[in-house]
Amino acid sequence: MTRPQPAPAGRREWLGLAVLMLPTVLLALDMTVLHLAAPHLSADLRPSSSQLLWILDIYGFMIAGFLVTMGTLGDRIGRRRLLLGGATAFGLASVMAAFAPSAETLILARALLGVAGATLMPSTLSLLRNMFQVDSERTLAITVWMTGFIVGSAIGPLVGGALLEFFWWGSVFLLGVPVMALLLLTGPWLLPEFRDRDAGGQDWTSALLSVATVLALIFGLKDLARDGPGLLPLAAILAGLLIGALFVRRQRRLATPMFDLGLFANRDFSTSVGAMMLSILALSGAWLMVFQYLQGVLGLSPLHAGLTMLPPAVLQTALSLLIPRLTRYLPRWQLVSGGLGLAVFGFLAMVGVNGLDDLWLLITGMTVMGLGVMPMMILGTDMVVGAAPPEKAGAASATSETATELGMALGVAVIGSLGAAVYRHHMLTRLPEGLSPDQALAAGDTLGGAVGASAALPPALAEPLMAAARAAFNAALHTNAAVGAAIVAATALLTAWRLRPRRDDQGTKRVEKASSGSSSR
Repeated sequence: MTRPQPAPAGRREWLGLAVLMLPTVLLALDMTVLHLAAPHLSADLRPSSSQLLWILDIYGFMIAGFLVTMGTLGDRIGRRRLLLGGATAFGLASVMAAFAPSAETLILARALLGVAGATLMPSTLSLLRNMFQVDSERTLAITVWMTGFIVGSAIGPLVGGALLEFFWWGSVFLLGVPVMALLLLTGPWLLPEFRDRDAGGQDWTSALLSVATVLALIFGLKDLARDGPGLLPLAAILAGLLIGALFVRRQRRLATPMFDLGLFANRDFSTSVGAMMLSILALSGAWLMVFQYLQGVLGLSPLHAGLTMLPPAVLQTALSLLIPRLTRYLPRWQLVSGGLGLAVFGFLAMVGVNGLDDLWLLITGMTVMGLGVMPMMILGTDMVVGAAPPEKAGAASATSETATELGMALGVAVIGSLGAAVYRHHMLTRLPEGLSPDQALAAGDTLGGAVGASAALPPALAEPLMAAARAAFNAALHTNAAVGAAIVAATALLTAWRLRPRRDDQGTKRVEKASSGSSSR
């Protein structure tokens, strides 16, 4: 008996795709606008330096920590139900954050936003797996879904800058309210429900181990990037690894595990997850420097910096929509590895940036980087979701999102720390005489410290200090770009080797086809 052919998507599914883009745009936008609002909320709420760091970091911590748990929970209770519940919680937490009267309340609201945000991403991606069953349509749907991140990241500085120009800092959080309201109004009509009826109940012990693993790792990596090696970050990373080992051991012993580790036996799945993590690692190390470079070295305002990076985002969005069409002419492994090879040249272009006259080179490099990595992000996500059976789509989607979160944390911790070390090394021999010990310490530590110190100095000291800081930050930018180029080049070789079809794959497909034909007769 032949297997039924997958049904093409109809009008309802394509309208549902537009609805599923809403959370992706919002989450990407929410990650960028807060950094613009930080000076304004600091003046109003007067948080301590530690509280401000928690305000900025807790959102990403909670998203990363709860992704796997929420992905597997959606497989059990229903992905649409989890999505709409998460949207309700996100809207309420947004209002709480907007009108927070104290730093402590804002930290709590941001934590709740992170937990709610963790329900949105695996739910939207796993629903796409069910709504678009034809491979080519699913690839196109994931491409459109992925553009939501690009659009949200691109308009974040623009929208945030405009809101802060006319309203108070809490207005940036209220962006989530109308978006989530629209999702709640349209979701029940346009989105199907799907859950794994054989999954059993949620294993809360495994969920706790999963959350603790990722939270400890992300916290340790971020603390390592911020304060350098120390007992606390190293202990957190070690604890995360140990708890993760307990999580893996428990999944292998359970008859119905919360997370099916067998997914990693699929070569496309495991390779795509690893390649996405490495690609984001390299990108985040570069992105970490770019906006600091535009504002601290080139002297652009936040809004001007956002406008400067808008053309690459628009071009990246437009050309990413061509990727599904290119799969008709080129194998996926060639598009992925070839795109990563192209991204290497974008990183190398940034090595040549040395001032305002080279701004075009910076924009070109960022554009080429984005274009080169897009096939990996789109087709890699598609391969991760497509490799998992429909009932495991939530867990697979969460794995892909967790890989990108870990890649981002690793990029900030490892490559960011390397860039900071290069900056400090250059500043040791370039600081002008006449600075106080506190000014020398601040200026020699970060570019922001140098900008702050120079504002309190006479021009005779401020100008040579900023010249030294710009030269040191240039060296740090070049180092991060070179390291990113090496990582992406290695990832390109990895994907070319691991994703390329092998002879045994072809033989397996012929056997399956023959078996299917004989059974139909």
